[in-house]
Amino acid sequence: MDDSVTPPRPGRTWRSLFPPVQWLADYRPAWLAGDIAAGVTLAAYAIPVSLAYAGLAGLPPQVGVYGYLLGGLGYALFASSRQLAIGPTSAISLMIGATVGDMAGGDAQRYGEIASLVGFAVAALCLFAWLLRLSGLVKLISDSILVGFKAGAGLTIAMTQLPALFGLAGGGHNFFDRAWTLAEQFGQTQPLVLLVGSIAIALLVVGERVLPGKPVALGVVALSILVATLLALPSLGVPVTGKIPAGLPSLAGPAHRLRDVEGIIPLAGGCLLLAYIEGVSAARTLAARHGYTLDPRQELLAIGAANLAAAMGHGYPVAGGLSQSVVNDKAGAQTPLALVFASVALALCLMFLTGLLQNLPKAVLAAVVLTAVYGLVDFPALLRMWRVSRLDFYAAAIALGAVLALGILQGILLAALCSIVLLLMRVSQPHVAQLGRIPGTSIYSDMDRHPENEPLVGVIAFRPEASLIYVNADSVREWAQGRIEAASCPVHLVVCDLSAAPYLDLAGARMLHQLHDDLAARKISLRIIGAHGAVRDLLRAEGLDEKVGALRRVLTLQDLLDGTRP
Repeated sequence: MDDSVTPPRPGRTWRSLFPPVQWLADYRPAWLAGDIAAGVTLAAYAIPVSLAYAGLAGLPPQVGVYGYLLGGLGYALFASSRQLAIGPTSAISLMIGATVGDMAGGDAQRYGEIASLVGFAVAALCLFAWLLRLSGLVKLISDSILVGFKAGAGLTIAMTQLPALFGLAGGGHNFFDRAWTLAEQFGQTQPLVLLVGSIAIALLVVGERVLPGKPVALGVVALSILVATLLALPSLGVPVTGKIPAGLPSLAGPAHRLRDVEGIIPLAGGCLLLAYIEGVSAARTLAARHGYTLDPRQELLAIGAANLAAAMGHGYPVAGGLSQSVVNDKAGAQTPLALVFASVALALCLMFLTGLLQNLPKAVLAAVVLTAVYGLVDFPALLRMWRVSRLDFYAAAIALGAVLALGILQGILLAALCSIVLLLMRVSQPHVAQLGRIPGTSIYSDMDRHPENEPLVGVIAFRPEASLIYVNADSVREWAQGRIEAASCPVHLVVCDLSAAPYLDLAGARMLHQLHDDLAARKISLRIIGAHGAVRDLLRAEGLDEKVGALRRVLTLQDLLDGTRP
């Protein structure tokens, strides 16, 4: 472990629920400089990104800054991660922008209130998930699904920003609709706006390569404001952000009740799913790099606190992201105190520096978003899936297509459903190995993988390579019966090797009962070997040992073939 904070101690004491009590007690003066530097650097990174993401969400630019300022403070109170940075993210911002408009009915004030209400709902769902210990459910979404979802989100977000880059109005409800609208408006491109945006993209890309981990976006934003002011670009038709209200956000509770806004819970659920997956993935990466243990369940509380704080300041849902967290980490963050210093720096900017942002070209903000999300589209990973596992590729393709056609919210929900369906498909059709003798030995292995194995005469020995549960029990029984029917000589013994089945439920036990009865009617014996302890306990409780004989852990296939009992 590196020279850093002591990891959280096991157990659910009040100290583990409130991590600052632990890391503040272990805090070393040498870490202070790193936390301050990281906080200031993170604030410099957050300003242009939060302004851009707020526009993506359809909200005033300062609302994005509120998310970083208040969300970071809330997260720092409960975080088990020391380097994760919290703020608005591209996917959640687009989800809000694509969904809340219909709920608000064209009312700008109601739009902002509903966006904040989503933050309150996310906080409530986080607490609910924490109480029910649901942190493990996120693992139901496979990595292949996430690759497809992220690619779809990246392309969708990019398509929403291209009109601003070309100086066009844009429009549309999904990726394909937006692309068609953009193509129709392409002849109205404003060359000066495109030039400004293109130069900004070039500077951002070069700057990230030359100065990795530095607030390059802030430098590009500052330069664009200076150039726009000196050359009077707003008077030449270049759209700018305009005046941003100065001052800190006021704190207030929700303006509406959850039941007053239809569809708020599914939207909050989608935001939570995105926030938790992205946040915990980034936090685990950083925790592994620094050699400490992350508490995924505690992160539910931390993300909930971050969203509660952001919502109370009229912000919208926030999450931990890898890009801002890497900035925080590389700048020297040792503890969540870096987020506190970032919030202080952002508060000072809101009070004294908002006037400087008035002439910030919107094309530059579009460039910031485009360069921030291009990493979401991982085509090499999709190609690797195509070569290695077509089933995973098809799952990723479904998630990608769902996001492009239906939008971020419907896409993530469909992606989650696809993950569950994919899991059930894999479990429902497990590989069943028919065992044969390895020549010259008393060891048995899968004949499909090793055709050179010697087949067993008059005996069918098989090994289900998955837990025997309700979704696959019948398919395993049908496989066994099919092999018996296809046997070239009469079968007098069937052996079920459960060594690769760590779990068995009542449906699996009933299947073995039924298989025994079917075989007994044909004067064929059924024996079971290799069952794990818990599986043996269940089979005995179900009375299966009375039919198939003793379920002993040392009984082997060779023993049965030799006609011996250990």
